[in-house]
Amino acid sequence: MKPGAVSWLPSKPPTIPQALNIISTHPENVLASESIQAAVNRRIRGYPEKLQASLHRAHCFLPAGIAAVLKQRPRLVAAGVQAFYLRDPIDLRACRIFKTFLPETRIMTSVTFTKCLYAQLMQQRFMPDRRSGYQLPPPSHPQYRAHELGMKLAHGFEILCSKCSPHFSDSKKSPVTTSPLWAGFLDSLKKNDYFKGLIEGSTQYQERLEMAKNYFQLSVNRPEGSLAMNPGEEILTLLQTLPFDFEELKKEEANLSPEDDDQWLDVSPDQLDQLLQEAAGKKEPEPLSKEDEHYDLTQVSKSMKAFISKVSTHKGAELPREPSETPITFDADSFLNYFDKILGPRPHESDSDDQDEEEFECLDSDDDLDFETQEPGEEASVKGTLDDLKSYMAQMDRELAHTSIGKSFATQKQMESLSQTTSNNSDEEHTGAGGSVMTPVDVDLNLVSNILESYSSQAGLAGPASNLLQSMGVQLPDNTDHRPTSKPTKD
Repeated sequence: MKPGAVSWLPSKPPTIPQALNIISTHPENVLASESIQAAVNRRIRGYPEKLQASLHRAHCFLPAGIAAVLKQRPRLVAAGVQAFYLRDPIDLRACRIFKTFLPETRIMTSVTFTKCLYAQLMQQRFMPDRRSGYQLPPPSHPQYRAHELGMKLAHGFEILCSKCSPHFSDSKKSPVTTSPLWAGFLDSLKKNDYFKGLIEGSTQYQERLEMAKNYFQLSVNRPEGSLAMNPGEEILTLLQTLPFDFEELKKEEANLSPEDDDQWLDVSPDQLDQLLQEAAGKKEPEPLSKEDEHYDLTQVSKSMKAFISKVSTHKGAELPREPSETPITFDADSFLNYFDKILGPRPHESDSDDQDEEEFECLDSDDDLDFETQEPGEEASVKGTLDDLKSYMAQMDRELAHTSIGKSFATQKQMESLSQTTSNNSDEEHTGAGGSVMTPVDVDLNLVSNILESYSSQAGLAGPASNLLQSMGVQLPDNTDHRPTSKPTKD
């Protein structure tokens, strides 16, 4: 809806306070459709309680300055972890000798991470520079993990502060009250009864005044040339404006809440499959179409036979066409006559062209005569070659009859038993030296089974079987044996 389209909408794009006022005064007009509400509710279902499942509390041996900063701005832990996780050799130069977070000021504190941030710190193997002063205890030490986490987080915070401009810290040393915006900001606080009638100069008044200065420093008095502070500048500002007592933070070590168990880092293959299934959602298998359900496998063998029996030319083998694919017909004479009508009669052809055509025709006729006429001796030679080939095949059958290679092929099923006389006659004809009956091999069944086995081993990817079948116009349906079957529910 465009601004100004109705009376209750402003003519210009509203500001945030105006938009909130419109929503509160006209809730029925800005109500989203039921489908949009359902989608939003589905995304926020279980929140904010669901956030607790994504958090992890751990003990860290940190410098007191970082502990004070995280107590005031817990979200800065993400910037510190990312700075350490994405470090490079140039960043680590600032961590050879720490200038902001000295290792002598470390205390034990509790830090709340997201599980992703905690895993990023834990899975990184890192040894600090000896000059940094961050020495780790032996791995068998009960607080080794806290020292390691604190060391990594301190490196991340030091990297953030090292990226700040050298003039930034000097500009922040000037008092907040020197800013031209401070007087107007303080007057607005007094008009809105921020100090609750407290006497100016009292302890509670000074506490509220310091809180106002901190907010002004971080939110109102932003550095020149930037819309917002980067994490390093925000950390340095908090260190300069937040007073913290090292001894008080030291005393809080005895009252730390227990840290969470991190067994969730170890995921078994079964748990991983379950997580992936939950993330992807349960999908019902698509029902088979009638064409796939009644697919005729004889089409595979017929297409293969048609391909093999196809006579190839010097241009290569031509794949058999589908029944629906009719050959293209082209009438060259009609095509040329049509152009003659448009372009006019063709010029008289030269004698040399006629002579060339006659030579080509003679060559073609000679080739045709070579193929059509064969000498009687050549026919006898071809017949002798076929007889030799048949004798070789018969000898091969007799030799293979003693081996088990015939069992690897599928044979034709005997539908009915023959009489004793017929059986004896068959034994005499088909029995080799070992006396075993040679059952005819089902060529079509072996062909289809081998192709299907090759197609199944491709696991849905491109391969020789699928490429060959697709080139012949054969599209196999999906293998329903690999689909997950739903378990029957118990009543």
